[in-house]
Amino acid sequence: MNVSRIALVGGVAASTVLLLAGTASAHVSVQPQGEAAKGGYAVINFKVPNERDNASTTKLEVNFPTDHPLASVMPQPVPGWDIEVTTSKLAKPLQMHGKTINEAVSKVTWTGGKIEPGRFQQFPLSVGQLPEDADQLVFKAIQTYSNKEVVRWIEEPKEGADEPESPAPVLKLTAAADDAHGAAGADSKSSDSAAGSAEKSGETTTASASSSDSSDNTARVLGIVGIVIGVAGVAFGVLAGRRRTT
Repeated sequence: MNVSRIALVGGVAASTVLLLAGTASAHVSVQPQGEAAKGGYAVINFKVPNERDNASTTKLEVNFPTDHPLASVMPQPVPGWDIEVTTSKLAKPLQMHGKTINEAVSKVTWTGGKIEPGRFQQFPLSVGQLPEDADQLVFKAIQTYSNKEVVRWIEEPKEGADEPESPAPVLKLTAAADDAHGAAGADSKSSDSAAGSAEKSGETTTASASSSDSSDNTARVLGIVGIVIGVAGVAFGVLAGRRRTT
Protein backbone atom coordinates (compact mmCIF):
# COMPACT_ATOMS: atom_id res chain seq x y z
CA MET A 1 0.00 0.00 0.00
CA ASN A 2 2.78 2.39 0.98
CA VAL A 3 4.71 1.46 -2.16
CA SER A 4 1.69 2.33 -4.31
CA ARG A 5 1.28 5.71 -2.62
CA ILE A 6 4.98 6.51 -3.07
CA ALA A 7 4.76 5.60 -6.75
CA LEU A 8 1.65 7.77 -7.18
CA VAL A 9 3.26 10.77 -5.48
CA GLY A 10 6.40 10.33 -7.55
CA GLY A 11 4.41 10.18 -10.75
CA VAL A 12 2.50 13.36 -9.92
CA ALA A 13 5.73 15.17 -9.03
CA ALA A 14 7.39 14.11 -12.27
CA SER A 15 4.36 15.21 -14.30
CA THR A 16 4.39 18.58 -12.56
CA VAL A 17 8.08 19.10 -13.37
CA LEU A 18 7.52 18.25 -17.04
CA LEU A 19 4.51 20.56 -17.21
CA LEU A 20 6.44 23.47 -15.71
CA ALA A 21 9.43 22.81 -17.97
CA GLY A 22 7.16 22.80 -21.04
CA THR A 23 5.51 26.04 -19.96
CA ALA A 24 8.85 27.75 -19.32
CA SER A 25 10.27 26.78 -22.71
CA ALA A 26 7.19 27.79 -24.73
CA HIS A 27 8.06 31.39 -25.47
CA VAL A 28 8.88 33.54 -28.50
CA SER A 29 12.43 32.81 -29.64
CA VAL A 30 14.77 33.68 -32.51
CA GLN A 31 17.20 31.43 -34.38
CA PRO A 32 19.33 31.95 -37.50
CA GLN A 33 19.17 29.78 -40.58
CA GLY A 34 22.75 28.58 -40.51
CA GLU A 35 24.94 31.11 -38.71
CA ALA A 36 24.65 34.77 -37.78
CA ALA A 37 28.24 35.94 -38.19
CA LYS A 38 29.45 39.29 -36.91
CA GLY A 39 29.69 41.89 -39.67
CA GLY A 40 27.63 39.82 -42.08
CA TYR A 41 24.03 39.19 -43.11
CA ALA A 42 21.72 36.42 -41.94
CA VAL A 43 18.23 35.01 -42.27
CA ILE A 44 16.59 34.69 -38.86
CA ASN A 45 13.32 33.09 -37.77
CA PHE A 46 11.09 34.25 -34.95
CA LYS A 47 9.31 31.15 -33.63
CA VAL A 48 5.96 31.94 -31.98
CA PRO A 49 4.09 29.15 -30.16
CA ASN A 50 0.47 29.55 -29.09
CA GLU A 51 0.29 29.01 -25.32
CA ARG A 52 -3.45 29.33 -24.82
CA ASP A 53 -6.10 26.64 -25.13
CA ASN A 54 -9.00 29.03 -25.71
CA ALA A 55 -7.47 31.77 -27.91
CA SER A 56 -5.38 32.19 -31.06
CA THR A 57 -2.34 34.43 -31.60
CA THR A 58 -3.37 37.20 -33.98
CA LYS A 59 -0.48 39.67 -33.78
CA LEU A 60 3.30 39.70 -33.31
CA GLU A 61 5.36 42.83 -32.80
CA VAL A 62 9.17 42.61 -32.75
CA ASN A 63 11.16 45.63 -31.59
CA PHE A 64 14.74 45.94 -32.83
CA PRO A 65 17.72 46.89 -30.64
CA THR A 66 18.59 50.58 -30.62
CA ASP A 67 22.16 50.12 -29.38
CA HIS A 68 23.03 48.12 -32.53
CA PRO A 69 20.59 49.26 -35.24
CA LEU A 70 20.14 47.20 -38.39
CA ALA A 71 19.84 49.21 -41.59
CA SER A 72 18.74 46.31 -43.80
CA VAL A 73 15.67 44.28 -42.76
CA MET A 74 13.67 42.36 -45.38
CA PRO A 75 10.72 40.22 -44.25
CA GLN A 76 9.79 37.05 -46.09
CA PRO A 77 6.07 36.85 -46.90
CA VAL A 78 4.09 34.61 -44.56
CA PRO A 79 0.82 33.31 -46.05
CA GLY A 80 -2.20 34.89 -44.37
CA TRP A 81 -0.21 37.58 -42.56
CA ASP A 82 0.25 41.30 -43.30
CA ILE A 83 3.67 42.80 -42.57
CA GLU A 84 4.48 46.35 -41.54
CA VAL A 85 8.08 47.57 -41.26
CA THR A 86 8.63 50.70 -39.14
CA THR A 87 11.79 52.80 -39.43
CA SER A 88 13.13 55.52 -37.13
CA LYS A 89 15.73 58.26 -37.32
CA LEU A 90 19.13 57.32 -35.94
CA ALA A 91 20.81 59.45 -33.31
CA LYS A 92 24.13 58.41 -34.86
CA PRO A 93 24.18 57.69 -38.64
CA LEU A 94 25.57 54.38 -39.88
CA GLN A 95 28.10 53.83 -42.67
CA MET A 96 27.25 50.92 -44.96
CA HIS A 97 28.89 50.13 -48.31
CA GLY A 98 30.19 53.69 -48.53
CA LYS A 99 26.77 55.24 -47.88
CA THR A 100 25.48 57.14 -44.85
CA ILE A 101 22.36 55.60 -43.33
CA ASN A 102 20.19 57.97 -41.29
CA GLU A 103 17.29 55.57 -40.64
CA ALA A 104 17.05 51.99 -39.43
CA VAL A 105 14.25 49.52 -38.80
CA SER A 106 12.89 49.86 -35.28
CA LYS A 107 9.93 47.47 -35.44
CA VAL A 108 8.31 44.78 -37.59
CA THR A 109 4.65 43.87 -37.03
CA TRP A 110 2.69 40.87 -38.33
CA THR A 111 -1.14 40.98 -38.25
CA GLY A 112 -4.15 39.45 -39.98
CA GLY A 113 -3.17 35.83 -39.51
CA LYS A 114 -3.93 33.27 -36.83
CA ILE A 115 -1.89 30.78 -34.79
CA GLU A 116 -4.39 28.35 -33.32
CA PRO A 117 -4.00 26.52 -29.98
CA GLY A 118 -1.45 23.74 -30.15
CA ARG A 119 0.32 25.34 -33.15
CA PHE A 120 3.31 27.56 -33.81
CA GLN A 121 4.39 29.87 -36.64
CA GLN A 122 7.77 31.06 -37.89
CA PHE A 123 8.34 34.60 -39.14
CA PRO A 124 11.54 34.88 -41.28
CA LEU A 125 13.61 38.04 -41.80
CA SER A 126 16.78 38.81 -43.72
CA VAL A 127 18.85 41.20 -41.58
CA GLY A 128 22.17 43.00 -41.70
CA GLN A 129 24.70 44.28 -41.41
CA LEU A 130 25.21 42.53 -38.06
CA PRO A 131 27.41 44.38 -35.56
CA GLU A 132 31.05 43.40 -35.15
CA ASP A 133 31.33 44.59 -31.54
CA ALA A 134 28.54 42.51 -29.96
CA ASP A 135 28.05 38.85 -29.08
CA GLN A 136 24.27 38.93 -29.21
CA LEU A 137 21.22 40.99 -30.17
CA VAL A 138 18.15 41.25 -27.95
CA PHE A 139 14.73 41.67 -29.58
CA LYS A 140 11.68 42.57 -27.51
CA ALA A 141 8.54 40.84 -28.75
CA ILE A 142 4.86 41.43 -27.96
CA GLN A 143 2.35 38.65 -28.62
CA THR A 144 -1.38 39.42 -28.84
CA TYR A 145 -4.20 36.86 -28.58
CA SER A 146 -7.70 36.87 -30.02
CA ASN A 147 -9.16 37.41 -26.52
CA LYS A 148 -7.20 40.71 -26.30
CA GLU A 149 -4.59 39.25 -23.95
CA VAL A 150 -1.10 40.70 -24.50
CA VAL A 151 2.10 38.90 -23.48
CA ARG A 152 5.29 40.96 -23.43
CA TRP A 153 8.46 38.97 -24.08
CA ILE A 154 10.77 41.81 -23.07
CA GLU A 155 12.87 40.65 -20.12
CA GLU A 156 16.55 40.43 -21.04
CA PRO A 157 18.18 37.20 -19.80
CA LYS A 158 21.22 37.73 -17.55
CA GLU A 159 24.26 35.48 -17.70
CA GLY A 160 24.44 33.21 -14.66
CA ALA A 161 20.88 34.02 -13.56
CA ASP A 162 17.69 32.00 -13.88
CA GLU A 163 15.64 32.49 -17.00
CA PRO A 164 13.11 35.31 -16.50
CA GLU A 165 9.40 34.60 -16.64
CA SER A 166 8.97 36.42 -19.96
CA PRO A 167 12.38 36.32 -21.67
CA ALA A 168 13.07 38.40 -24.76
CA PRO A 169 14.30 36.60 -27.89
CA VAL A 170 18.11 36.64 -28.05
CA LEU A 171 20.12 36.14 -31.27
CA LYS A 172 23.60 34.74 -30.61
CA LEU A 173 26.29 36.01 -32.99
CA THR A 174 29.21 33.88 -34.15
CA ALA A 175 32.76 34.91 -35.06
CA ALA A 176 33.22 36.82 -38.31
CA ALA A 177 33.53 34.58 -41.36
CA ASP A 178 36.85 34.28 -43.24
CA ASP A 179 37.39 36.12 -46.52
CA ALA A 180 35.51 34.08 -49.08
CA HIS A 181 37.52 35.58 -51.96
CA GLY A 182 40.79 34.40 -50.41
CA ALA A 183 39.39 30.94 -49.95
CA ALA A 184 38.12 30.94 -53.52
CA GLY A 185 41.57 32.00 -54.72
CA ALA A 186 43.21 29.19 -52.81
CA ASP A 187 40.72 26.71 -54.21
CA SER A 188 41.37 28.06 -57.69
CA LYS A 189 45.14 27.59 -57.28
CA SER A 190 44.62 24.10 -55.97
CA SER A 191 42.36 23.33 -58.92
CA ASP A 192 44.93 24.73 -61.38
CA SER A 193 47.69 22.69 -59.74
CA ALA A 194 45.56 19.57 -59.86
CA ALA A 195 44.68 20.25 -63.48
CA GLY A 196 48.37 20.72 -64.34
CA SER A 197 49.28 17.48 -62.64
CA ALA A 198 46.46 15.71 -64.41
CA GLU A 199 47.61 17.16 -67.75
CA LYS A 200 51.20 16.05 -67.15
CA SER A 201 49.96 12.66 -66.09
CA GLY A 202 47.88 12.49 -69.26
CA GLU A 203 50.93 13.40 -71.37
CA THR A 204 53.01 10.72 -69.66
CA THR A 205 50.26 8.17 -70.18
CA THR A 206 49.98 9.13 -73.86
CA ALA A 207 53.74 8.89 -74.33
CA SER A 208 53.80 5.49 -72.65
CA ALA A 209 50.92 4.31 -74.80
CA SER A 210 52.69 5.54 -77.96
CA SER A 211 55.89 3.80 -76.91
CA SER A 212 53.95 0.62 -76.21
CA ASP A 213 52.23 0.80 -79.60
CA SER A 214 55.58 1.32 -81.34
CA SER A 215 57.05 -1.69 -79.56
CA ASP A 216 54.06 -3.82 -80.52
CA ASN A 217 54.38 -2.78 -84.18
CA THR A 218 58.11 -3.63 -84.19
CA ALA A 219 57.39 -7.02 -82.65
CA ARG A 220 54.74 -7.73 -85.25
CA VAL A 221 57.07 -6.81 -88.14
CA LEU A 222 59.87 -8.96 -86.75
CA GLY A 223 57.43 -11.83 -86.25
CA ILE A 224 56.24 -11.61 -89.85
CA VAL A 225 59.82 -11.44 -91.14
CA GLY A 226 60.67 -14.49 -89.06
CA ILE A 227 57.73 -16.40 -90.46
CA VAL A 228 58.69 -15.49 -94.03
CA ILE A 229 62.28 -16.58 -93.40
CA GLY A 230 61.06 -19.81 -91.84
CA VAL A 231 58.80 -20.60 -94.78
CA ALA A 232 61.62 -19.83 -97.21
CA GLY A 233 63.92 -22.11 -95.28
CA VAL A 234 61.44 -24.98 -95.33
CA ALA A 235 60.91 -24.55 -99.08
CA PHE A 236 64.66 -24.47 -99.68
CA GLY A 237 65.05 -27.64 -97.65
CA VAL A 238 62.35 -29.46 -99.60
CA LEU A 239 63.89 -28.47 -102.92
CA ALA A 240 67.33 -29.53 -101.77
CA GLY A 241 65.96 -32.91 -100.72
CA ARG A 242 64.36 -33.51 -104.08
CA ARG A 243 67.60 -32.67 -105.86
CA ARG A 244 69.51 -35.17 -103.77
CA THR A 245 66.93 -37.85 -104.44
CA THR A 246 67.12 -37.20 -108.15
